[in-house]
Amino acid sequence: MSETDQATRCGFVALIGAPNAGKSTLLNQLVGAKISIVSRKVQTTRTQVRGIALSGTAQIIFVDTPGIFAPKRRLDRAMVTSAWGGATDADLIGVLIDVARFDHEENTALFERLAELKQPKFLILNKIDTVPKEKLLEITAKVNERGSFETTFMVAALTGYGVKDILTWLEKRLPLGPWLYPEDQISDAPLRFLAAEITREKMFERLHDELPYRSTVETESWQQKPDGSVRIEQTIYVEREGQRKIVLGEGGQTIKAIGQKARIEIAEAAEAKVHLFLFVKVRENWSDDPERYREMGLEFPKGKA
Repeated sequence: MSETDQATRCGFVALIGAPNAGKSTLLNQLVGAKISIVSRKVQTTRTQVRGIALSGTAQIIFVDTPGIFAPKRRLDRAMVTSAWGGATDADLIGVLIDVARFDHEENTALFERLAELKQPKFLILNKIDTVPKEKLLEITAKVNERGSFETTFMVAALTGYGVKDILTWLEKRLPLGPWLYPEDQISDAPLRFLAAEITREKMFERLHDELPYRSTVETESWQQKPDGSVRIEQTIYVEREGQRKIVLGEGGQTIKAIGQKARIEIAEAAEAKVHLFLFVKVRENWSDDPERYREMGLEFPKGKA
């Protein structure tokens, strides 16, 4: 069916939840491709990432937002503002809760703020394989008491269990209208941005707790070669020389390993052979620089850091 046919449906669905609830993993499953950074570290999604899924005659545009948490620094405030902005602009809001942490204070603050949003909401209980089945019904009832939800889904985003049910429901629930994106497009994020996010994820995976959140990756150049391959230069920005040494590793081994893993995934996303060159630079207090926020698609918050 063509995207101009009025029987089609199209709409925006914001995915919102506490850090590490599994939003990025769920988004990648819904879209059927990796478009959002996934890490064991919390707060790794910094800006809104849109993933586009097709189900029947519906085009569903998911907005993966940064986790909702109590902001302490300027960068934190920008991320939380971005998250609520994503929810405010959506047709529907999917509220994602980690069932093992349903009663934690991070979710209490989330439910209080959700009450202010007028959009219809549906509940997604994630990681259901981490709690006994007999507890699930009890948790479902308690969470539903804290908000008004049209329906509840139980999923295990890591394995994809239950994810198809969400798509099938949304297929009928979204407003009638033409598709906004071509049929084969899975994200509105430019490849340069996705490439930087992939490298940032590989950096988190390799370094775990050695490197603080105050590091970022920017794709400085993207050059298409005559043979169809792509030459990419990226810069990893850190705030101190000690952090730079950690990223480089002894004899450059760490940066080499990060680059090798990132190159494979970037090549998959770009559908081309990739030559990736990584550089590490110290830029003190980059998290107070408005230009860095623009690069990440965030609004620079005024006031103290």
